[in-house]
Amino acid sequence: MSEAAPQTPEDSEPLGPPDYASPILSDVVPAAALSLGAGDIFDAEMRERAQALGLDRDSRTTIVVLIDGLGEQQLRRYSGYTPFFRSQAAARKTLSAGFPSTTANSLSSLATGRLPGAHGVVGYRVLDPEKDAVFNQLTWNLDVDPLAWVPDATLFERLTDASVDVVSLGEKKFAGRGLNRASLRGGRFRDSKTLEERCAQALAEAKAPGRRLVYLYWGNLDKTGHVHGSDSAAWTEELEHVDLALSRLASDLPHDATMIVTADHGMVDIDHDRRLDLAAAPELKSGLRHVGGEPRALHLYADAGAEADVESAWTETLGDRGLVLPKTEAIARGYFGPVAAHVNPRIGDLIVICSDGFAVVDSDVESASALALVGHHGSTTERELQIPLLVV
Repeated sequence: MSEAAPQTPEDSEPLGPPDYASPILSDVVPAAALSLGAGDIFDAEMRERAQALGLDRDSRTTIVVLIDGLGEQQLRRYSGYTPFFRSQAAARKTLSAGFPSTTANSLSSLATGRLPGAHGVVGYRVLDPEKDAVFNQLTWNLDVDPLAWVPDATLFERLTDASVDVVSLGEKKFAGRGLNRASLRGGRFRDSKTLEERCAQALAEAKAPGRRLVYLYWGNLDKTGHVHGSDSAAWTEELEHVDLALSRLASDLPHDATMIVTADHGMVDIDHDRRLDLAAAPELKSGLRHVGGEPRALHLYADAGAEADVESAWTETLGDRGLVLPKTEAIARGYFGPVAAHVNPRIGDLIVICSDGFAVVDSDVESASALALVGHHGSTTERELQIPLLVV
């Protein structure tokens, strides 16, 4: 692994909520729908937000490419590895992911057009209030009905109802998983293994007759960052791979097609000796029923009446390494956007937002592979929140 780049100033600044008033990830698919002439399925506010992204061309096919883990800060830092992205730098914009800056939440925002407090996928691991159990929203390892968890129609369903052919391109194992059935349901699914296969599928769909939205997801950059770090040689090698594949796809697009490239979050590298292991701090587990979220953004579910004691203990221990907020304050400050009544019980009684290269793990319950991870995300530093928007 290469030497980690120095911390940027934003990593030590106060960890405020995302700026949901500015362009955000949930505006991307509505903007794509506008480019396809399907904007009449949205209300005035969603249309106005979508128009602000500036997709002012008419397309027969729009391809939305989401590269998991491609933060705007990393893309700028390693521009030397990305001739395609570098050539498009003048046209590239910066969006914000939501809080927490994590895949399950961001993909749900993308595919529903809603903020986290509305779609309800408010973290990596969150509480199912009916079962009083925390479950993983990526692997969906609990018997939770996806359609009841995210009950409103997705954008893919709404576009399909508006006679737009919607096709999702991804790995076969994701097709039937709970998150896809919850937040990304609607349209057709085509499976593939390599990025080259996926881009070939996207190009074939763009050349086929009919009005179409293509959603292409690629997750290997995020996986590489988690395992090796987002400042590693392995990460920049995968970044080069992504850049080349998207360059070839862009050059082959028919004239009536548009490609939108974005991401779900950025990433920071955390030294293992700067983490707090809850196994070595049992006093921080006192008064807790469950710990959810992830190492950079935790949901703490307290025993009844123990909230104040838990807040005091965590605040004293973390100091300036993190922000500990009661649920009511986190909601009032707007971290999740407006929170629906059915979503409120899913959010932790306390939210912990980590700063300054810091993370919280628990070696009593986490796997060896999870504890070995270098790259993380979830918090609200610019490196985690800022994502690119490139329209080709």
